[in-house]
Amino acid sequence: MNLGNPSKAALWMLGAVVSFSSMAVAGREMASELDTFEIMMYRSFIGLVIVLVVGRFAGTLTEVSRQRFGLHLIRNVTHFAGQNLWFYAVALIPFAQLFAFEFSTPLWVAILAPLFLAEKLTKVRIMAALLGFIGILVVAQPGTIIIGPGIIAAALCAIGFSGAYIATKLLSRTDSITCIMFWLTAMQLVLGIICAAYDGDVAVPSLSALPLVILIGFAGLLAHYCITSALKLAPAVIVSPMDFLRLPVMAFIGATFYNEGFNVWVIVGAVIIFIANFWNIWEEGRQK
Repeated sequence: MNLGNPSKAALWMLGAVVSFSSMAVAGREMASELDTFEIMMYRSFIGLVIVLVVGRFAGTLTEVSRQRFGLHLIRNVTHFAGQNLWFYAVALIPFAQLFAFEFSTPLWVAILAPLFLAEKLTKVRIMAALLGFIGILVVAQPGTIIIGPGIIAAALCAIGFSGAYIATKLLSRTDSITCIMFWLTAMQLVLGIICAAYDGDVAVPSLSALPLVILIGFAGLLAHYCITSALKLAPAVIVSPMDFLRLPVMAFIGATFYNEGFNVWVIVGAVIIFIANFWNIWEEGRQK
């Protein structure tokens, strides 16, 4: 297996960890002022401006095409649902628990990929998915803690993210990054406006919250750019464990600044989910 350049990949993944972590903190801080639809609306607006400016200077706006508009719509509806559930959960449950649930996204991709990407459902994928499901149960702790809206939202957001991942993989075969990012921000801006305005009351962020809104807009795009850059420098089997650093980082932030108690079972469940993901990625890398 070609290991690529893991040291440079690690630097990119450090940027992704910082971006995702800052977005989680900003999302929680704004939860009392803006609802999830409003956060997504402002985030998408800032993201669209960034894509247009960067695309204009890079000369890639001509790559934006409506050729696969339907698939772009499916991709962005699923991502919009997953991201809204993520922002909803970030205000209700501990950071570590949310990120542990989010790490189950690759397992859902492994299960759904054979249906949409014509990939084989191997024994390793099945066993990894079962192991990951055990990890999810450990994190959720049914029977021990109340399964409230926050936990349900965190569990469902991973399914939404997996749908977006599969659609993105299909789109990447024909469409450029600029095209994908343009439709991502444009469509989700429209969805955000519709959902935020359905009750006739759209909140405007205060001056104190405005920097947090801008931070979320930049961090969301930067995180995915960092991960993409890391994957270009090193294989997924190297990059994936680096992404797992988000969990201890957010657990530390939650415990230090938000008085979130340390729950050893959340960590145990997250480790089980990580092992399931790593096993699946390692096996696929070995076969290739």
